[in-house]
Amino acid sequence: MATARTEIAVIGAGVIGLTIALRLARAGREVVILDPETPGSGASWGNAGTIADYAVMPVGTPSVLRDLPSLLLDRNSPLAIRRAALPALAPWLLRFLRQSLPDAAPRNAQALAALNADAARLWLSLAAEIGGEDLLNRNGCLYLYESPKDRAAGEADMAGRRDLGVTVELVDPDTLAGMEPALPPIAGGGAFFPQAIFLSDPGEMVARLARAAQAAGVRHLSARVTGLAREGGGVRLSGPDLTLAARHAVIAAGAHSRPLARQAGDRIPLDTERGYHVEYDMPAPRLSRPASPSARGFYMCPMTGRLRVAGTVELGGLTAPPSVHRIARLDQGARALFPDLPAPARSWMGFRPSMPDSLPVIGPSRAGAEILHAYGHGHIGLTLAPKTARLIEAALAGRSPDEMGPCLPSRFS
Repeated sequence: MATARTEIAVIGAGVIGLTIALRLARAGREVVILDPETPGSGASWGNAGTIADYAVMPVGTPSVLRDLPSLLLDRNSPLAIRRAALPALAPWLLRFLRQSLPDAAPRNAQALAALNADAARLWLSLAAEIGGEDLLNRNGCLYLYESPKDRAAGEADMAGRRDLGVTVELVDPDTLAGMEPALPPIAGGGAFFPQAIFLSDPGEMVARLARAAQAAGVRHLSARVTGLAREGGGVRLSGPDLTLAARHAVIAAGAHSRPLARQAGDRIPLDTERGYHVEYDMPAPRLSRPASPSARGFYMCPMTGRLRVAGTVELGGLTAPPSVHRIARLDQGARALFPDLPAPARSWMGFRPSMPDSLPVIGPSRAGAEILHAYGHGHIGLTLAPKTARLIEAALAGRSPDEMGPCLPSRFS
């Protein structure tokens, strides 16, 4: 088999890989993107569509640590674990526990806040580049507090977010009813993030991103990369029916990145969150902005021609089938607020790349800058796609911006 050549090979055609490829191609680089699936499928298509620059709190916090046994053992919890996966997850969970301690969690929150600080501005710029402005909704986002207890916890949470630079307004039940009149009375009111952006169709936005990358000269090879090795000052990538030599390789394969990272010489504690959504077809979704009942752990997202209910965290690996129970819980949760919803039109399960500290892995391999990492974004891969592309561009130029420091693969040495 003849060996093809390129300057930069990006492994993974999700929103992270596509945004990196587009940015590098427009900077004059020769780029090939490799993925056996349709570009922009998977979690890049099935997410909640929120540009969540307010998502500055890590999953692991002292309060989550306190409640972790009940959360993980309650199959109706918004954070659940497949018990059959527990032995394989044990090392990840131990790291997660350490990152939930009072010294680590605030540090991780500060790092997330630095990454997210310009996420909305960068998305506005990217959407303008790829002709996606019509898919942007700038009505903000809501958290809903269904009880006084939820409200009290929310007030403390929002105070912490304000300290990290997030703009948020606490609203009373009457104000909330005026903002979203289709909602039933919400006893605790809510929290409103007025600067948040929402995509009315994330799948279409990523499709436009893929077309823009192709127009910029990015070649897509429908190939699975199963091996990579340093060779002659560059990288050799291999797989079924694939041999490709590149000067640099960027691992952006989401939840599938860990085996490639190990071949690069980096042991990264990456594991998999399984995310779900249920969709209800309707010409006019009930809401004007995403709304998340905070205690239930999902978003209700008004998308083009449908209401998407997306979320929850299930730790369970890459091989188990979708959980019928988790899908049913989303449907039940949505009907608690909108009892007259039609039957679900479709459901979906996808994989999020999850790190114990909630921080992505971005930057050069410890063994050499021929290979770079760009994955592990958890719930904010869509949010941080443009920022990640800029950081990878900087890393290729030999720079290490301050906000990349906490994300480097070397933090696990």
